[in-house]
Amino acid sequence: MSVRFRRDDVVRGVKHEAEVQRRSTSALIEELVDEGLRSRRHPLIAFRNGATGRRAVLVGGADVWEVIGGVVGGDVAADQRVDRAVDVFGWPRTHVEAAVAYYAEFTDEIDAEIEVNRSAAADAEQAWRRGRDLLAR
Repeated sequence: MSVRFRRDDVVRGVKHEAEVQRRSTSALIEELVDEGLRSRRHPLIAFRNGATGRRAVLVGGADVWEVIGGVVGGDVAADQRVDRAVDVFGWPRTHVEAAVAYYAEFTDEIDAEIEVNRSAAADAEQAWRRGRDLLAR
């Protein structure tokens, strides 16, 4: 596939951003197109950089993995989980439903993000406990 841009400022912007990120222009354009298509299918979803790389977030809100981590599983009946998340976390219903819809399409991606963050939290807790124990000597 070959792509031509009508506007020179777009070409300059892509080249500059790719240079700043130390990536090829093709890789950057692929990421932008992928995210743009996802955002069109899921209008309340945007993308943000973070410690674990790019991730799906709710516009003006939490990361999708955080919402799904609070909705999936637990002892609440499946048909009550959205209501429970709205009540407990104070997230707007539209955001919870948008996160669930995105999760339905990109389950593996969000599950991986949940696992990465669980692991990071466990590592951070272990480091904190080691530090606390050392200070108690």
